[in-house]
Amino acid sequence: MKDKRKLKLKKFYFHPITIFLLLTILTILLSWILSIFQTQATYNTVNVNTNELEPTLITVENLLSFDGIKWMISNAAKNFLSFGPLGMLLLSLIGITIAEGSGFIETLTKRHLSKIPKNTFTFFLIFIATISSLINEVGYAILIPLAALIYFINNRNPILGIVTAFCGVSFGYGVSIFIGSMEVSLMNYTRNAARLIDESAHIALSCNLIFIIVASIILSLVGTVIIERIIAPKIGKYKKEDEFSKTEQYRVINLEEEEQKEIERERYEKKGLRFALVVSIIILLIFIYSLIPNLPGSGMLLDMNENTYLKQLFGDNAYFQDGFTYLVSLVFILAGIAYGIGSKSIKNDKEIIENASKKFSNLGSMFFLIFAVSQFIAVFRKSNIGMVVASWLANLLSILSLNGIPLIIISLLLIAIANFLLTSPASKWMIFSPIVVPTFMQANISPQFAQIVMRAGDSMTKGFTPLLASFVIYIGYLNIYNLYKDKPYTIKNSLKLISPYFLLISAAWILIIVGWYIIGLPIGPGVFPTL
Repeated sequence: MKDKRKLKLKKFYFHPITIFLLLTILTILLSWILSIFQTQATYNTVNVNTNELEPTLITVENLLSFDGIKWMISNAAKNFLSFGPLGMLLLSLIGITIAEGSGFIETLTKRHLSKIPKNTFTFFLIFIATISSLINEVGYAILIPLAALIYFINNRNPILGIVTAFCGVSFGYGVSIFIGSMEVSLMNYTRNAARLIDESAHIALSCNLIFIIVASIILSLVGTVIIERIIAPKIGKYKKEDEFSKTEQYRVINLEEEEQKEIERERYEKKGLRFALVVSIIILLIFIYSLIPNLPGSGMLLDMNENTYLKQLFGDNAYFQDGFTYLVSLVFILAGIAYGIGSKSIKNDKEIIENASKKFSNLGSMFFLIFAVSQFIAVFRKSNIGMVVASWLANLLSILSLNGIPLIIISLLLIAIANFLLTSPASKWMIFSPIVVPTFMQANISPQFAQIVMRAGDSMTKGFTPLLASFVIYIGYLNIYNLYKDKPYTIKNSLKLISPYFLLISAAWILIIVGWYIIGLPIGPGVFPTL
């Protein structure tokens, strides 16, 4: 009798939507309990005018109070509609589904991408995912659905494609081959904190450039080994739905007729790919021209109110950064239509819309999931629990008397732990920089290297917390491609899938940081780990 009960329990699974709703309720109750005990913390910010520290008190907000309940009810729609991943995912899917519906992605995959060796393709996917953090979190919305589709077409498990893309973006977040949005968001905090020790301290946007280029390659190589040697064998092969119910079918085949059809199909496909290539090149040239300032009709995607070019690209109001997902979607839309016209796979506009609509039909549960996650994250942020815990961890570092490698490792781990509850790099660095940067400088470690430690700590645990907004895209797509609908991917087993990547890439991050410090290699032009 006992065994039967155990068996029944094993067969019961909460849907991720239910789990996130329960987590929301738990957060509300926790905020109430912590507010009763007046849970609070103090963190310091740098006053740029006086160059002095100013304490800021933050308390846990009771969401079970009259004002808390009123806030949750009145902001539910706003939390959902302003939830970043929702807009980015919808924009990217419009382009991807049109390109898929026309046959463009399938033809491109079978004709070209399928010929790339598995390890090589995995490396490039992780590398592209890693450097995608150049423009905030667009990699999640574009690469996860695209990787799943390419793997599915290529007869590889789409679950593996989802895991690979998600891990590449998350656990390599903040490293790239060019200066991007991370520098713009962190640099001011690093500079202000450094001036507490040295009033003439200058932090250049390129101060981490050499490190992030090398780290992006190392992490992609390590990630490829983890995916292909450890995760891929565990995930196994993927059975498409039609393979579950195969029956023997016999038909008479006219070989000559079939061969003629194949030749004709190949001819049209090649023509379609040429059309798509020409359109893509034209869009790319227009795109590049729109990023060049001070030319006739150029600079359309730049915020010309900013003084530096990088801030024009990646500033808070930069059109390039805000519109990048739409631009990528536009490339897919126009390339897909061009392919469809050239290959004659689409005949009119109604067919384009009909094909794209069919692809959206299985995304209903995703929108319910996004609603649940948006409420959970908004409620958690409103409670201030993450900010309070991060402040405690930062203050813990200030009372520890450490130097050299122990200081670097402990700082790295404290930032990584804080990242479980506070995923925004800028918010974390606002709290940690006034403590980490001066402490590092007093230990003869440069403030630029302190910023690298911040990036590494943020990246180490970024993909291993459901409080990451884009985690919803990962878990949502796992369930879209999950063949066993009675056993949905929950938070627990979706994290279990990526746990080998999380553990090994964290170890890799620590070795890279410590090794770089010991060797003393430059981390940017004229910038070293030590002062």
